[in-house]
Amino acid sequence: MADEQSEVLDTNASFYTAFAGRDYEAMEALWSSASVTVCVHPGWPPIRGREEVMKSFRSIFEHDTGPSPTCEAPTCHVIGTGAFVVCRERLGNAVLIATNVYARESGQWRLVHHHASALAQVPATPELDSEMLPN
Repeated sequence: MADEQSEVLDTNASFYTAFAGRDYEAMEALWSSASVTVCVHPGWPPIRGREEVMKSFRSIFEHDTGPSPTCEAPTCHVIGTGAFVVCRERLGNAVLIATNVYARESGQWRLVHHHASALAQVPATPELDSEMLPN
């Protein structure tokens, strides 16, 4: 299980490296070509289907000159042939929460879902994970 978690976290790190480098080919290689894919960029409606998801990244990489998200405090959960990572994303001064869902395909972990949204600063409660709150 620890090896699978490490593999998923490595793939998750590759996602953020591709994002930071505006590397479309690397991003495209990370996304599933066999499963249903969905992506929710902050403030965007859900984007469904691999072709549309990849168009969204191409558009971001070609037109958005703002900061790229960086991943902080990732936690990984493997469930059979699926896994998900929950992390903080820093985008300039903004703090987002992201969930990245992966499926195992031909021995590799591939993204099937990415969702990032803004995090409001709220008082800590027992239900909130303090790792996810802005520092």
